[in-house]
Amino acid sequence: MANIDIRGVPHTYELTTPTSSPYVLVFIHGWLLSRNYWQPLIQRLSADYQCLSYDLRGFGDSQIDSTQKKLVSTYSLTAYVEDLAILLAKLNISSACLIGHSLGGTIALNGAYKILDIIKTVVCINSGGGIYLKEEFERFRFAGAQIIKFRPRWLPYLPLIEQIYTKTQVVTPLSRKWGRQLLFDFVAASYEASLGSLLESTTESEVNRLPQVVSDLKQPVYFIVGAKDKVMEPKYVRHLASFHWMFQGCGANVLEIPECGHLSMLEKPDIVATHIKSFLQ
Repeated sequence: MANIDIRGVPHTYELTTPTSSPYVLVFIHGWLLSRNYWQPLIQRLSADYQCLSYDLRGFGDSQIDSTQKKLVSTYSLTAYVEDLAILLAKLNISSACLIGHSLGGTIALNGAYKILDIIKTVVCINSGGGIYLKEEFERFRFAGAQIIKFRPRWLPYLPLIEQIYTKTQVVTPLSRKWGRQLLFDFVAASYEASLGSLLESTTESEVNRLPQVVSDLKQPVYFIVGAKDKVMEPKYVRHLASFHWMFQGCGANVLEIPECGHLSMLEKPDIVATHIKSFLQ
């Protein structure tokens, strides 16, 4: 684990040993999560590819203290893409494959669009969308805002509370280790970052812009989705994937994992790692 300054905010990251591969796998986590959830995949991929995982600004260990808040003006997708570009430049990474989960997938797609000379491939995990349904999005934004508003710091210390999180958004319950990790990351996430990224990534203009971003990408883009994902249903993943040239009218760039929910990298790491290897080969 190391830290690097990005626009006045320390970002925590982990970078594995270089390999013979010409590019680095860069993992971008989702909303209220952290870099930790990529560990199972990195364990399976790091022998063949150098892997970079990091905590987005305001999440995980990339926290913003009171003296730094004035440096942060926005938590938009554009801002997170700019952070990514700076991180790659500071680490001298000139060729990368972006792998993003949920919100991280949206950041990855925008990153490939903005820094296309560096990004060679994109893999979106449980990430889709591109359809703005006004009432549903308003309910989602309101519920999300309420969830992050009422997060007592003592919550992780309630007996057995992590067992609830082992069953959240998944089909097969996770281990208690991951339940605790989900709980701690949920409580630790910065309020400003949690609310800002939620509101700024789900505006009507951002949602409607995403299909255009995907259609403009020249790089290969793949989508992995859990068949029973209730957060990002397969039909919305296929909708977004259909705007990319690799879709070929039949979903050729979409892989659906049976009996899997929204946390594919934890629920089915062997399958996800195998798919990623096949994409890169």
